[in-house]
Formats: sequence, structure tokens, C-alpha cells
Amino acid sequence: MDGSKEFVTVCTQQAWWEQAKPILTRYCRNKFRSAGDLQFRPDQLLLPHVFYALLLLYFLLMVLAAAILVLPGVRGRVFAGACKVADGLMGSSRRVLHRSGRGLDSAGRGVKRSVWEMAGYVLRHRLFWMGGIAAVVIPLSLGWMFGRHNLAFYDDAWRNPNAQVATLLHGEQLVPPPTLPPEIFETAEVALVTPLVREASRNWDSLDEEFRTRLLMVYKIMREKHGYELALLEGYRSPERQARLASLGDHVTRAGAGQSYHQYGLAADNAFYRNGKIVISEKDPWAMEGYRLYGEVAESMGLTWGGRWSFKDYGHVEFRKPGFKLPR
Repeated sequence: MDGSKEFVTVCTQQAWWEQAKPILTRYCRNKFRSAGDLQFRPDQLLLPHVFYALLLLYFLLMVLAAAILVLPGVRGRVFAGACKVADGLMGSSRRVLHRSGRGLDSAGRGVKRSVWEMAGYVLRHRLFWMGGIAAVVIPLSLGWMFGRHNLAFYDDAWRNPNAQVATLLHGEQLVPPPTLPPEIFETAEVALVTPLVREASRNWDSLDEEFRTRLLMVYKIMREKHGYELALLEGYRSPERQARLASLGDHVTRAGAGQSYHQYGLAADNAFYRNGKIVISEKDPWAMEGYRLYGEVAESMGLTWGGRWSFKDYGHVEFRKPGFKLPR
């Protein structure tokens, strides 16, 4: 049965949440598995929205309570309105046996008068109420826009893929693949992607240690799960080489010296290795399917994939390391 239909069915039964939770968990895992949310929990998805609603209600009640305490006019009108409503209800109940219709009309008119009086007071003091509402809505809106998941209902491991991947890779002893002969990189196809290829560094030790571990895990998954062998075209890149590449034009790179993650050992250009040859061509369906899988695996390891950019760079991945800011 479809997970969403099954979820609706059990909601009508007794103790619905206990029955629905495993079904919703399975349904959400199927939906979010491709995004790498390995520790997704449905209560983390549902509770923040309830939290926002309750927080908004709490602040509105606090604003009203503050107005009652601080402003005598508001306090008097609230109490007067409450008394009128109470008197109307009590009076109507006493007269209900004799003049039920007339009593209810009188109570209704009393409530209506109170509502209109309160509305008039709010309009006369609209600046105060607008300021109170703004004081509630603006912080909530900013918090939702810039820190949407920074709530107690979310744990950092789920929210932060880098922490999650670091936990996954803890203790992994990954070894770089064997060094390939230099001549296989000196082809026209490789030169289109990596100009001045003779100068390119393919030294794994020059890469940032954490980035190297994540990239090697990408290599391992692509080989063992998808059957694709990867080859490192270029890893670390000196500022001098970056400047020479930038001088060749925007079709090569748009980053100047010091402005690329390559200069910090946090980026790498990769391609596929098949039958003793480097395969890069985007016209090859096998390669394009490989790039799609490569992008998914790289992103699941917390890396940024160049295939998402408007300037497509399918073989490029970089690690936007927490705490590191790229100079601009």
C-alpha cells in the first residue's frame, strides 16, 4: 500500500501516532534517501511547525497581557467587556424560561457592542498594536528565513551533513588508487577539460586530509556500487597556474589566483577511466550517466558538485570546509 494512504487510514484509529510513526518514517525515508538524509526523523519535520504556531500564539498572548497590565484603558475595557458578556449570559439564563428569544437578543447585542467597542479602541491605538505585532512577526520571520532548522527539535548531526559524513568516515582507512601513466592524460579530450595538463598536480597528499577522505569514499562507492572507475585529473593548483588558466578565458575558469578551492587543496577535477583510457566526453551516454551518479555520491559526502552550476563542470568537486572562507 502507498505510504501516504496507509498513513491516512491509521490516523482514524485509536493510538494513531504510535501506528502511523513507523509508516511515516518509511515513507519519508523513501522520499529523502537521494538527498542523503540518513538520520531523517518524521517528528523533526512535524514538530517545528507546531512550535512556530505555539510560539506565535504565546507572543500574541503576552502582548495582550502586557497591554492589560500597562494600559489602564485597555484593562478597563477588557474587564468591562468581560463583565458585560457575563451579565448578558447570566441575565439571559435567568429569563430564558419566560423570554428566551428576547433574552438571547439582548445578550447578542451586548456582545456585539463589546466587540465594536474593543475594535474601536484597537483602531484608535493602532500604532501600539502594529508595533506589538511587528515585534512578534519580524523576529519570527527572520528566524525562519535565516535559521530555519536551528530548533531544539533538530539535532546537529541531521541538520549538518558535514558532521554526519565525518561520523560515517570516522576510522576509515582509504588508500588512493594506483598512479596512472602520464601519457594517458596527454590527449586532446583531457586538454579540453584540463588545459596545460602537464603542469597539473595529481598528488593526493597535496589535498586537504578531510577532503581527500571524502573524495576517496566517492571513488570507492562509484567503483563498488556503480561500476565506474575514477581518475584524478587535477587536485592542488598553485596560484601561478590558476592565474595562467584564468588568462585563457572564462571558458576555462572564472576564478583568479587565490580565488579557487584548488589553491587550498579543497577541490579536484575527476574523470572516468575505462579500458585504459580517460573518458570525459559529454556526448557519451555512459559517461553522462556516470556524472549523474558521481554528483549524487559526491553530494552525499558533503561535497559541492560542479554539475549543478550554470557553468557546467561535471568532473569538478570541492569541499566548502566549515570555518574556511574563500577569498574574493
